Amino acid sequence: MRFDHARLYLCTDARIRQGDFADFLDAAFSGGVDIIQLRDKSIEAAQELELLETLRSVAERHGRLWAVNDRADIAVLSQAPVFHIGQLDLPLASARRLVDPSTSIGMSSHSPEQIEAALAASGLDYFCVGPVWATPTKPGRAAVGLELVRYAAERVRTDESTLPWFAIGGIDLGNISQVVDAGASRVVVVRAITEAADPAEAARSILAALPPLG
Repeated sequence: MRFDHARLYLCTDARIRQGDFADFLDAAFSGGVDIIQLRDKSIEAAQELELLETLRSVAERHGRLWAVNDRADIAVLSQAPVFHIGQLDLPLASARRLVDPSTSIGMSSHSPEQIEAALAASGLDYFCVGPVWATPTKPGRAAVGLELVRYAAERVRTDESTLPWFAIGGIDLGNISQVVDAGASRVVVVRAITEAADPAEAARSILAALPPLG
């Protein structure tokens, strides 16, 4: 799958409590999720690599993408097609030197200045804007609100940039229309799918609320 076609990006933990990691991944991809990132600070490297093998297998069966968060060593060892970094993680230039040239790298952005830096960056394949609303998956991170989503949408239009960007943070079926109205056509979700009784149907519903890519 080409990254620039992706609209729905899911972050999930290892689902240790539920014990259904592989089945959950299969359901989410079946519902239309384009990318799944494993993000779980509670697991050790060896367990993460094992889980990523499962994620890789399910993703490849569906013809979809998968991502590693924060750790370039894990991204390299697992041969992840997508690697995501935060503002305080490994610098983009260093990450690009470490991972395979074919690996897509994305970065979080939380301010107009960080959006400007993302649009000007060399070697960046996408960026995320948020958290739009406060979320327990990012404790202590202040919400940026819809205004930053509008800023990103306007700057991308003004620059005629083709760099994909995603709104992230507390997005669900109850508020996704506000994010779309603010200019986003791609989103990252967590609880809207991970806490759904039917992850496949939740994914389908979120996708239906997103506009087609231009």
